[in-house]
Amino acid sequence: MMPEEETLSFTYHFKLPHNETKEFTVELLRSDLSIMHKDNELLETDWALLENFSCSHCPLDRDIHSYCPLALNLHKLIREFNDFSSFDTVEVEVETTSRNFAKHTSVQSGVSSLLGIFMVSSGCPIMGRLKPLLHSHLPFATLDETQLRVFSLYLLSQYIRFKKGQEPDWEMNGLMDIYESISILNKNVSKQIVKLEEKDAGINSLIILNNFAEYVTFTISEKMIDEIEFYVKAFYE
Repeated sequence: MMPEEETLSFTYHFKLPHNETKEFTVELLRSDLSIMHKDNELLETDWALLENFSCSHCPLDRDIHSYCPLALNLHKLIREFNDFSSFDTVEVEVETTSRNFAKHTSVQSGVSSLLGIFMVSSGCPIMGRLKPLLHSHLPFATLDETQLRVFSLYLLSQYIRFKKGQEPDWEMNGLMDIYESISILNKNVSKQIVKLEEKDAGINSLIILNNFAEYVTFTISEKMIDEIEFYVKAFYE
């Protein structure tokens, strides 16, 4: 018997208005951080067809991929919240493999945190560039926390390249390219979600994710070292 492959697990519990509850469990293969699905879990819908949904810079071959993997993963989740306003207040508890998190927040904030996992692990090659962040997924992360995690992991990857005799990207130009590409994707996905003609919980969650992408890109491009210097000052003084 083959041993079971290790997984990362995230379970989101939503306590919604009118005593309604929703629960979503996402399991990822630890080996490649791809999302695991039960048989027939994803609904094939024209909305998610690659010819209808694809971004302008999508690298997927339409002769091989009929559907956008990101759209298929988003469709079920967004439909689950179509009866709620993005600013409805909820209690969200997140169980991860290592620890639990809880927050009294808005629907859009809770959905945004969950969407981040779905989008990165879906099989989309553009969002998949952020898979290293899933190892230390931080629900409800602030902009500063996201910035520090992204910069730290990217520079660590460049140090590994350096140690292997490869050319490192100490200026983080490659990271800026990644986030600029993700910003284009998020804007397209936001437009596609509008076409579902649902309430705005899904679309506002994507706007939050896009704000993260634009914030990180802006910080890199403007070299705002003073903003983050105090976090690491003790390391180089």
